[in-house]
Amino acid sequence: MAVYTDVSDDDLTTFLEGYDIGRLRACKGIAEGVENSNFLLVTDRGPHILTLYEKRVNPDDLPFFLGLLRHLAARDIPCPQPVAGRDGAVLHTLCDRPAAIVTFLDGVWPKRPEVRHCAQLGEALARLHLAGGDYPPTRRNSLSVDGWRPLFDAAAERADSIKPGLRVELEAELDALEALWPRNLPTGIIHADLFPDNVFFVDDTLSGLIDFYFACDDFLAYDLAVCLNAWCFEGEREFNVTKARHMLTRYEKVRPLSDAEFAALPLLARGAAMRFLLTRLYDWLNTPPGAMVRPKDPMEYYHKLAFHRAVSGPGAYGLSR
Repeated sequence: MAVYTDVSDDDLTTFLEGYDIGRLRACKGIAEGVENSNFLLVTDRGPHILTLYEKRVNPDDLPFFLGLLRHLAARDIPCPQPVAGRDGAVLHTLCDRPAAIVTFLDGVWPKRPEVRHCAQLGEALARLHLAGGDYPPTRRNSLSVDGWRPLFDAAAERADSIKPGLRVELEAELDALEALWPRNLPTGIIHADLFPDNVFFVDDTLSGLIDFYFACDDFLAYDLAVCLNAWCFEGEREFNVTKARHMLTRYEKVRPLSDAEFAALPLLARGAAMRFLLTRLYDWLNTPPGAMVRPKDPMEYYHKLAFHRAVSGPGAYGLSR
């Protein structure tokens, strides 16, 4: 989450007249994240989240995202629900941006994820994958292996300003990933961005999953690879195999991995590290002046990528076959 677009009091008041969510008491920008402009709305009926979808989000994808939230909630996945306006629609326009209001979820995200958080995340992710299995719409993952080359090209010219030699190193790794990437693993709806700040807990019990605006169809095990990167490192370089083992074990209690998925974990983890390295590199070099957002350091994922490149096999993540 972030704030790129300022919303005036008059514009917000006019926008909220199209909803029946009570009288506005407060509106505060949410600075975390990098994708959309987000605000905490508090009315006399309680809190909601207002999102303005910025340029990276394709407006044509928004019905997919908002419909998915309704689909998952109907299958007991704890996620925000889109709020319909007085006209029955959930998608409107504010400050020349597509905009929607969703329900507020109680909980806080873990600043320092522990083993118990990773275990619950693994189970919740498996449940999400099963719940999305009968969602009819589809959406290609534009940030999977086929989308990394354009991101690299957009940042390559200035990559060495981050680290000397980074351009050549990333290009060689990208060549390898494109050549080795698997083609026939089980697919379905994935979250694709399930970082700790997108998972809420109340009294150490998982209470909600948020920010589904990267959700798409892709390898289910790739979602696990994203989470291994996001949840199982202490700092940038030290991999916590205990966290990984508990995450994967709880996942497999709900949805067992195929032998092919298990074998592909190191490669998928390399790919997930590359994906976030490249998007962070692009954002680091291109975040607009004055944006109420702090771009994230791409070198964190450079070090994570180095770890995955060095592992001897899937057993490095705490499971054996």
